[in-house]
Amino acid sequence: MTTLTINGITQQLEVDPSTPLLWVLRETLDLTGTKFGCGMAQCGACTVHVAGNPVRSCVTPIAAVAGLEITTIEGLAPGPDQLHPLQQAWIDLQVPQCGYCQSGQLMSAAALLASNSTPSDEDIDKAMAGNICRCGMYGRIKNAIKTVAGVQHFDPAPLALNKELTNG
Repeated sequence: MTTLTINGITQQLEVDPSTPLLWVLRETLDLTGTKFGCGMAQCGACTVHVAGNPVRSCVTPIAAVAGLEITTIEGLAPGPDQLHPLQQAWIDLQVPQCGYCQSGQLMSAAALLASNSTPSDEDIDKAMAGNICRCGMYGRIKNAIKTVAGVQHFDPAPLALNKELTNG
C-alpha cells in the first residue's frame, strides 16, 4: 500500500511502488488532465507539483512521492467554481492552440509565480525551458504569465477584433 495525497485528498493505493506517478494519476485515479508526452521528462506535458515544486510525473515513481502533497491541473484552481488566475489568463489571452501541453505549461508557470511573484523575462524563460509547445505558443504563454504577475497590461481589444474578423 502506498499513501498519496493528491489535490488535498489522501488515498491508499495498491500499486507497484515503482509505477510512474503519471500512470497512477491517469489510469488508477482517472485524473487525465496531466498528459503523457515523451515519457523521458523532456517535454513537460506531464508536469505536476510535488510539495509545491514542478516535477515530471512520467519518470517519478510513486514511492518517491508517498506522503508528499501532489497537485495536478485538476487541483490548481482555488475552488470548484473558480479558475486559477493563470487559467483565466490562458483563456483571456487565447494561449492554447492544440492545448495538449498546456496543463504542464500551467503547472510550471504556477510554480514559478508561487516562488517569484514578479518574474523577469529571464526568470520566465528559465522556469518554462523544460516545457515544449509544438504549436509554438511561447509568446502567448509568456504574456499570460506576465499579465498574472502584473508586469504587463493585457488589452483584450485586438483579440475581440480578431475573433470578429474570423467569425465573419
